[in-house]
Formats: sequence, structure tokens, C-alpha cells
Amino acid sequence: MREFETTFIVQPEISEEGCKAICERLDELLEQNGGVRLLYDDDGKRKLAYEIKGFQKGRYLCLHYLDEGKSVSEIERSLRLDESILRFLTVRLADDVEDIEERKQSALVEEKERAERAAERAEREAEERAAREEHERLAQEARADQENFEEEARAVTEDVESVDFDETAQDESTESEEKVQ
Repeated sequence: MREFETTFIVQPEISEEGCKAICERLDELLEQNGGVRLLYDDDGKRKLAYEIKGFQKGRYLCLHYLDEGKSVSEIERSLRLDESILRFLTVRLADDVEDIEERKQSALVEEKERAERAAERAEREAEERAAREEHERLAQEARADQENFEEEARAVTEDVESVDFDETAQDESTESEEKVQ
């Protein structure tokens, strides 16, 4: 058997359930054609190098599997017909995998490691999102404080201008009274 890797990009707005449905359909195709799924690698949403079908981001998924070559065309056909798939690419990783059970076990270990890294990445992204939200909240508070300060400064300026005007008016009336006498 040969080892293949099919990487495909899914539209970013497709839900987790939608991605699972795509993966299940690919698993069925592998099973029907005698292939063996090793693992799925979910790299999450990323910015695309260029816009594809109006999308600037996409969710990257990668399917690793063993097959004689029959499943490749069926998988690619299914991906080509699915409108939620932006792009796909299949690569042959190994020409002859002799110990299939050993490769399955190494794929399980690899899948666990990737899941741990994905959990760490999700935690890091959540922390970064919380930090951005806190920064935005502080920036909004600062803008509100600035607006309040400017409003108070305008009010004080108006008060000062009215006081100056009143004093000038009093000085002029006093001068005019002195002239009359």
C-alpha cells in the first residue's frame, strides 16, 4: 500500500459539524475503495495567500491515508463537487508501506500530539483574544474619558468667556458713568 496525504481548504464559515460531515464522507469513500484512514490534521483557519472564490481565509484540513491508489480519484472527485471546498491537493508520501499496523500506531501517536498542540494553540488564541478585548475596552474607556474632558473644557471655556464679557461690559458702563458725571 501507498501512503497519501490530501490537504483541502474549507470555506471559513462552515461549521464544525459541516467539517465533520465532509470528513465522514471521505472516510466512507476510503472504506468503500479499500483504503485505510490514518489521521486528520486540522490546522484551523488561516489567511489565504490570495483570494479564492471571494474568501480571504480558509480552514485547512489534511487527511492521511493508506491506499492502493483507487481512492485518490474518488476523494478528489468528491472534493471537486463540494462547493464548500476552496482548494485541494493530494500528495503521495510513501510508495510502499509494508507494516500497516505499525503505521496506524504511529499515526495514533501523531494524532494525539497534534491534538495537544491544537489545544495549546486554542488556549493561546483565547488568551490573545481576551487581551485584545481588554485592550479595546481600555481604549474605549480612554476615548470616553477624553470626550468627557473635552466637554468639560468646552464648558469651562464658555464660562470664562462669559465672565470676561461681563467684566468688560461692567468696565465700559463704569467708564461711561464717570464721563457723564
